[in-house]
Amino acid sequence: MEVTNHILYDIDKSAERIDDILSAGNGNFEDKGYLPSRSSLTYTNGFYVYVTALFIDIVGSSDMTDEHKRPVLAKKYRSFISECTAIMNSENICMEININGDCVWGVFETPKKSDIDTVFSVSAQLNSLIKILNHKLKKKGYSEISVGIGIDYGRALMVKAGYSGSGLNDVIWMGDVVNSASHLSGEAGRNGRKPLVVSSCIYDNLNEHNQGLLTSFNSTVDWTTKYEGNIINTSMDEWYQEHCK
Repeated sequence: MEVTNHILYDIDKSAERIDDILSAGNGNFEDKGYLPSRSSLTYTNGFYVYVTALFIDIVGSSDMTDEHKRPVLAKKYRSFISECTAIMNSENICMEININGDCVWGVFETPKKSDIDTVFSVSAQLNSLIKILNHKLKKKGYSEISVGIGIDYGRALMVKAGYSGSGLNDVIWMGDVVNSASHLSGEAGRNGRKPLVVSSCIYDNLNEHNQGLLTSFNSTVDWTTKYEGNIINTSMDEWYQEHCK
């Protein structure tokens, strides 16, 4: 969040704000069957919603600092973040996009099974994007990147957090689905795993064709069954074959 309104810190007002936040009733956190607008959030309420979370991050990003100077790293990160965001933002069921370092993640409203297939298709586009990006990085003499993509579905708590009256605030997503999708992306593309890893819940809600693109494995992280794949977007791959030679 950008700081645009500097206000002298007042310890008495700070103590009052803490009391207001901690005294808010638990009933202020409502279950919703849909994703409410940001404008309906206050500093004392929140909404429980069922969503699909998709995470994509760069594998071994800490090692990139040893390979390139900072301006090159900045260009690599910008290219990656820019186009991952563009792909997620192209879907009208994508309600939030967040950027954390080398990770881009989106929150998707998926009340129907077909919506899960749409998020799955987004992951195919992202995977194809990396192939195109790597071609362009190689042409510039820069090192290529690899990624991990994770997807899960579940219940999340949507809250507004920040400093009341300052204009500094953001929507925070809390819950197992966010943590799980993050951990899935952390497994993907590493230690022999394919670039995409999804939960059993996601797999069970995919159509038969998409299920056939994945294979199951027993995760050594938590000993649960997960599914992995190296899927691509056909039209993007055709573009790659024509333009990336």
